[in-house]
Amino acid sequence: MLIEIIRNTPRWVFLLFIVLLVMGYQQSRDRTASRRNITILPAVFLALALYGVVSAFGADPVGLALWALGVTLSVALHIKLAIPRGVCFSPEHQTFHLPGSWQPLVIMLAIFFSKYTVEVIRARQLPVADTVMFTATVSLLYGLFSGVFLGRALVMWRVSQLGRSERMKELR
Repeated sequence: MLIEIIRNTPRWVFLLFIVLLVMGYQQSRDRTASRRNITILPAVFLALALYGVVSAFGADPVGLALWALGVTLSVALHIKLAIPRGVCFSPEHQTFHLPGSWQPLVIMLAIFFSKYTVEVIRARQLPVADTVMFTATVSLLYGLFSGVFLGRALVMWRVSQLGRSERMKELR
């Protein structure tokens, strides 16, 4: 059965998997990023997750509400715990120095395998796919995952704002 699932998987899915591995590996290294770059990833994952919920379950109000709850919880946790830690903002260059982390790779792969599993369940027309519990769980999970990237970006934006506040105090 597993071989059959893999054989019926479109080739672009394997390409996407490789792209995610490369992106995740890049994030494991210390790097510098612009405001634009730290905005793109959360925007893409929010849009993809919302699309995932709508394409899997339609515009189901419960699914959409649970997705939004997941995003909110994940963002709140990141802000509360100030994740990622060790971010520095350079006002002169308008860039962020980001310490390397494997967390983005783990989250991207978790999203990938969750989405893959959901699509396999739907393609095989398993009875669980039509349950409210499945819709609720998947919607909440997609929201939690996509909220990770938004939460990380908000923490970074906050770091840049704190840097501005510090500079304003120095000028006074």
